[in-house]
Amino acid sequence: MSTPNELGGRSRQKLRTRNALVAAARALVAKGASPTVEDAAAAAAISRTTAYRYFANQAALLAAAHPETQLPSLLPRDPPEDPIERLDAVLVRFMRIVLDTEPQQRTMLRLSLESPQTSPLVLRQGRAIGWIEEALSPLRETMGRARLRKLVLAIRSAVGIEALVWLTDVGGLSRPEATKLMRWSAAAMLRAAMEE
Repeated sequence: MSTPNELGGRSRQKLRTRNALVAAARALVAKGASPTVEDAAAAAAISRTTAYRYFANQAALLAAAHPETQLPSLLPRDPPEDPIERLDAVLVRFMRIVLDTEPQQRTMLRLSLESPQTSPLVLRQGRAIGWIEEALSPLRETMGRARLRKLVLAIRSAVGIEALVWLTDVGGLSRPEATKLMRWSAAAMLRAAMEE
């Protein structure tokens, strides 16, 4: 029979093993790879059998390895009341995440577009949509859910890794210029929606 200490130790070991697999997958993704469970296991020096206990398939592993999976909110602790300020606060943090994890973000974007066997919905879980919705939640009563959702989707289409890739690779902007333009576009859409 196991003692509470043994169970606690096992739980910590399981967490360390899972974290090692996720870290290995993230490192491989940062290099442009689309790692399988076996790839992550080899990179983490963990047996394949053990790795499959944590991740049943590549999709589950890649979903766990996505850079910002642990953040439920991007609003500051005491968020401003003004929707434009709230949105900008979220976008500043969101774009910092994108820039800090750009190699992983680019690989995840590529995988979500080219891997029919890996569901794009697993890799692109709409976290940014939730963060933008939360930022604009004070407008729900005056704008209505359907109109607010349309605005959130419009703003999301103008910010994030997809927009960054286009603005830097095609548009030739620097990353700071691209970030500034994305924030400006989002604020312009919000102002226009609020004026309607």
